[in-house]
Amino acid sequence: MIRDALIYLSGNTLARRVATHAPGARAMARRFVAGETVDDGIAAARALNKRGLKVSLDYLGESVSRREEAVAAADTYIRLIERIAAEKLDTNVSMKLTQMGQDIDHAFLRENVKRILDTAHSREIFVRFDMESSKYTQRTLDFFRELWAEGYRNIGVVLQSYLRRSEQDTLDMNGMGARVRLCKGAYQERDDVAFPGKPEVDGNFIRLMRLLVGSGNYPGIATHDEAMIRATLAFVRETKTDPSRFEFQMLYGVRRDLQHELHSQGYNLRVYVPYGEAWYPYLMRRMAERPANLFFIVNAVLAESPLAFLVRRNDKA
Repeated sequence: MIRDALIYLSGNTLARRVATHAPGARAMARRFVAGETVDDGIAAARALNKRGLKVSLDYLGESVSRREEAVAAADTYIRLIERIAAEKLDTNVSMKLTQMGQDIDHAFLRENVKRILDTAHSREIFVRFDMESSKYTQRTLDFFRELWAEGYRNIGVVLQSYLRRSEQDTLDMNGMGARVRLCKGAYQERDDVAFPGKPEVDGNFIRLMRLLVGSGNYPGIATHDEAMIRATLAFVRETKTDPSRFEFQMLYGVRRDLQHELHSQGYNLRVYVPYGEAWYPYLMRRMAERPANLFFIVNAVLAESPLAFLVRRNDKA
């Protein structure tokens, strides 16, 4: 019921108009989305860099069906990359291939994406291909391999620990020397495709993390789950892994206390910063894909509250 309501609201014109003009809703969104313009995204990246945090900027958008919209999105990424380079920010970019025309035409997708990659290569900027639902996994990895074979090395992919296939995909990416971001995954999937329970997803996350930190090429361990972070830190200590060989990644506005804590301990921390006019459907779809995300966001806010700080301090006393 919650999922259906969120899906309905994500496409409801009146609800979007109310949300995008309501000061309270916009303020809430700005906690998790940097803003709507390239300037907003760059400003957020600049501020995070000043705190010593790395950044990945994501111009919001997905499931594009019109060529002109996909071309405009690519043009925006090119402007974004040029701004990052001009300001010498410690920032890369992440993008969804469906925003670039993956559902339109393969040749068009290649042309559109390669415009971005060529600009990024000339500016020495890294580009990550985000992973969407499982119906895009093979197509995304095939496209990645295609570009890799053509000599593009300023690219990386995302693998999701809730997918049953991800262990073999991790081994394959490690064998290529490709950079991987590991996350849990948040789309609704069939049980034969994805692990249905949190213990299984968490267990697979730890297995994949060990493969990536142990043998991967500067992986990104993307999680806000303290148990997963503890498992990663334990493996790093156990294997005497240099912290410079990997990075933790977290979402903009989520568990900023943990971000600061890990950074202060000497670990690389990259903040994934979404921005763009599509912030309202972005937030609604993220919660609709997995209603638990709604409670996760609320918990993330509460975890940084003064009350939570006092509870943690008392627990350590």
